[in-house]
Amino acid sequence: MATNHLGRVVFWMIGALLSFSMMAVSIRNLGGEFSVAEILTFRSGLGLVAICVLMVVRPVLRRDINLRRIGIHAVRNGFHIAGQFLWASGLLLLPLATVFSLEFTTPAWTALLASLFLGERITQSRLGAVLLGVVGVVVILRPGLTSFQPATLLVLAAALCYGVTMITTKKLTATQSTFAIIFWMNAMQLPVAFARSDPLFVAKLGLHDLPWVAGVGVAGLTSHFCLTNAFRAGEASVVAPIDFLRIPLIAVVGWWFYGETVDALVFVGAGIIISGVLWNLRTESRRSRSSVLIDITAPVEP
Repeated sequence: MATNHLGRVVFWMIGALLSFSMMAVSIRNLGGEFSVAEILTFRSGLGLVAICVLMVVRPVLRRDINLRRIGIHAVRNGFHIAGQFLWASGLLLLPLATVFSLEFTTPAWTALLASLFLGERITQSRLGAVLLGVVGVVVILRPGLTSFQPATLLVLAAALCYGVTMITTKKLTATQSTFAIIFWMNAMQLPVAFARSDPLFVAKLGLHDLPWVAGVGVAGLTSHFCLTNAFRAGEASVVAPIDFLRIPLIAVVGWWFYGETVDALVFVGAGIIISGVLWNLRTESRRSRSSVLIDITAPVEP
């Protein structure tokens, strides 16, 4: 059972949280000189180079690259790059904590889509984690007509795209290796991003840009490597709510690096979100132990 590997889910999701935060900071620092398409070209290009180097060093990895499930790969990567364009645009227009908070409507979409397309059960704790996450987001954003910003719609649309991405990623993990999923992600997204870029944009690179370009490239690989392995270790509706922990993390990053205001309600909302995550993890852990006990004590069929 997938939930028997809850510790692995948490481990890989910690890696994903740190990677996504690194990605956000790198995009923010590159945004003054490069367009969103050019930043995403750096991301996919560096990722594809790293993957090709790995295939040279370890030729056995080439066996994972094939055209099986190419249709699902195309759907996954189409929604993913659309979500990335929308998300990166939001990062350049809104505070980091606001972007990440809005993005966390993704688990609600993921839980719903997982129930519809993967046949996963929506348990009380999973639904509770999602609802508490949404409440926490509302507390952080305090939505109202006076504070509405049109750019928030970009991030909400990105959240829906990421929900589809999560479901198709889980679907692919049944038959495809992590390496194959990441290969097709970069191979499919690179030409799309490059087609929307200035062909000579690399000429704008300065030495001060290199750490942030490297951050985009590294985080682009590690975030999806960690996320894919988290989905391999657990069900989608278990993995997704853990991602809520990005909000307090990125709020601190935004305050530390960019002087973005973080008021008390951000941490109140984060506390609500974290309580939902911990409740779900505790319940899933108990369910996992109960399932193992049932398997051990069940009579052997003749």
